[in-house]
Amino acid sequence: MIIQLTVATPRQGLHSITDQVRSAIAGHCPESGLCSLFVRHTSASLLVQENYDITAQQDLEAWLNRLVPEDDPLYTHTLEGADDMPAHIKSMLTAVNLSVPIIAGELALGTWQGIYLWEHRHGAHQREIVIHLGE
Repeated sequence: MIIQLTVATPRQGLHSITDQVRSAIAGHCPESGLCSLFVRHTSASLLVQENYDITAQQDLEAWLNRLVPEDDPLYTHTLEGADDMPAHIKSMLTAVNLSVPIIAGELALGTWQGIYLWEHRHGAHQREIVIHLGE
């Protein structure tokens, strides 16, 4: 089964989408299988990360922004602004897809794990995520 999910991102950073994914797949989950997610953009990514302490998310954001700075003189792809090329590099370094096992009809996330959409651009966006549920 394929499900389309649209997620609004108000700003750059990690945005928890665990509840949105759970709501989107509710009633469609097999007893056991795999939930695959794919973000249809080149300037955002998906990941599973700690959902308990927000400082872990803040540290990840700060670290990636330091690793891939804006306004690097090597960038030639600046058509949409200073965050354009860094956003593409960040999505390349992270991932645009992920898979989560389904056990007993539920996402098999660990106690402190959540699914996150990582918006790499500064502005607000509507991001499309394709979800595939398979046995």
